[in-house]
Amino acid sequence: MRAFRHGDLDAYFALFSTPQVRSSLYIPESFDPEQAWAQMALFLGQWELRGAGLWALEEKETGRLVGRAGLYHPERPDWPGLEVGWALHPDVWGLGYATEAGARAVEYGFDEAGAERLFSCILPENKRSQAVARRLGFNLLEERVLSHFPEKPHGIWFLDR
Repeated sequence: MRAFRHGDLDAYFALFSTPQVRSSLYIPESFDPEQAWAQMALFLGQWELRGAGLWALEEKETGRLVGRAGLYHPERPDWPGLEVGWALHPDVWGLGYATEAGARAVEYGFDEAGAERLFSCILPENKRSQAVARRLGFNLLEERVLSHFPEKPHGIWFLDR
């Protein structure tokens, strides 16, 4: 787990271009390298402005970027709070990376960011992410539509300190 770097752009864009990730996160076909760059910059900016953010996930054995995970808190009026999130390349699904990174994010959220409650926003059909959330101790609070994604409700999962 590390900060994003300029050299991550191609691998990051490739991750969000896989059919599995596009479908599980509803990434539009119009998602392009410019938007990938903007996301990486946003995550770095959240570390600077909020003291928490998403890490780039690098596979220890290969040094390959395989995903992102950490804490996310966009400036949206209906966002529930500090979110623990993850997105990984399908090649590494089922290897425990999301749970491992999520556990570190939970620890950081409580111990370093001082949160009393953490959230995870997961689409109802994303059963794999729901399973990770359950392994981390999260429980479903409610389902509701969020302003940035009015097409479907998200499950709002929570974990108290």
